[in-house]
Amino acid sequence: PKTHEPLFQETLTNAGINKYLFEMANIRNQCSWVHKEEDVMATEKAKDLVRMAVTKVSLLEPLIDPILEVNQNALVIGGGVAGMAAAKTMADQGYKTFLIEKNDSLGGQARFVHETWRGEDVQGYLTRLKEEIHSHANIEVFLNAQISKVEGFVGNFKTVIGWHDETQQVLEHGVTIVASGASEFKPDQYLYGKDPRVITGMELQQRFIQRDSTLNTIQTAVFVQCVGSRIPERPYCSKICCTSSIKSALKLKEINPDARIFIIYRDMRPYGLREDLYREARSKGISFMRYNFDKDLEVTKEQDEIEIHFEDFVLRRRIRIRADLLVLAAAIVPEKESPLATFYKIPQDADGFFLEAHAKLRPVDFATDGVFLCGLAHSAKPIDESITQAQAAAARAITLLSAKTLPVSGTVAFVNPAFCSSCGVCVSICPYSAPRINEKTGKAEIESTLCKGCGLCSASCRSGAIGLRGFEPAQIMDMINAA
Repeated sequence: PKTHEPLFQETLTNAGINKYLFEMANIRNQCSWVHKEEDVMATEKAKDLVRMAVTKVSLLEPLIDPILEVNQNALVIGGGVAGMAAAKTMADQGYKTFLIEKNDSLGGQARFVHETWRGEDVQGYLTRLKEEIHSHANIEVFLNAQISKVEGFVGNFKTVIGWHDETQQVLEHGVTIVASGASEFKPDQYLYGKDPRVITGMELQQRFIQRDSTLNTIQTAVFVQCVGSRIPERPYCSKICCTSSIKSALKLKEINPDARIFIIYRDMRPYGLREDLYREARSKGISFMRYNFDKDLEVTKEQDEIEIHFEDFVLRRRIRIRADLLVLAAAIVPEKESPLATFYKIPQDADGFFLEAHAKLRPVDFATDGVFLCGLAHSAKPIDESITQAQAAAARAITLLSAKTLPVSGTVAFVNPAFCSSCGVCVSICPYSAPRINEKTGKAEIESTLCKGCGLCSASCRSGAIGLRGFEPAQIMDMINAA
């Protein structure tokens, strides 16, 4: 039903029949695929499923899709490269776009990146993009702003933003794009924070941007990979670290061709065409050394010199390197338990990254209609992929903004006020804030435009006052009897 039900419903609509007078007997996913070794029993089960579907469809009633008026403004949360790319894409299409950034300037993590893996100047691109954003007639930028409250639903959101001086403003918009980003992990190991010669990969890139003359005197530099990544607390690969380290090592080699540079790694993952950088680094004398992760890598300070101790995976011997500079390839870390997850009813995975509705079918959508995502908030990725995903999210958002009205699903909950005891359980349990208590009658009501038809309120209603259209008790009981 996830992929095929809309096709059959569209066929009914084209034939002049209400699309909700349809029931699918899913004998592929729920029968033939899972019982392929038991033909006879699978056939009997398929007959049961068809019998149940026929029984239910005889009791179905035509439903009406509520029609929403769509506010044609857009909101982008996060002023990094992804957020700015998404805002510019929508503004160029003629849609008023609000861009919120919690810091005092736009740019996000890209402010600390020197070059892309292809050698493109990130700071130059960023300067041009910021100028275009600030000068665009359809973009309104809010800096140092925090979201304090969100109301509404697809087509009609109301987001309240505030500043430190306690002033507030209400933004009304039809869609929301979440590009809230992530940050570089700050290690608590390997002498980081205790010796100025131990820095993170992004801090090294900042030195490139500032043209730090002290880099000219570096004789030995060591890069340590997977610092804070691929461990029980953060089991994911941060994706950009290997390429970034190789690129930075080549830059150091360019500054001082006589420098000895070592990259100590668990696994090398410069994927795709980025492997050309790896070959270039090898050809220029940069040493790649795989270490045994089961044996601790240690960093010590001996007579004012930094020493890195590890066991070489190939030689199976303990190695010691004395370095003038130690660069830690730190993990990309999202904000766990982000308030945006609560405000917009959008999920985060166990690592804190926001979770799309479907990795293949809806890669930039959330399950909450009208809310989309892109950039580091979704997963660790390089700048070019963040920009591509931002443009995709903007394109998906524009498909909603381009329609002045929007039909939503008719499969929603409803309340029989005669049975309602005003207990409020439905209000507390709904993840989409669809039920509410009417102040005049004291009875529960369902906002059909917010309801996703999950059935939680219906199942939890102690007095049986809430039903779910298309899944009413009589229909379900007859299906059980047919089975």
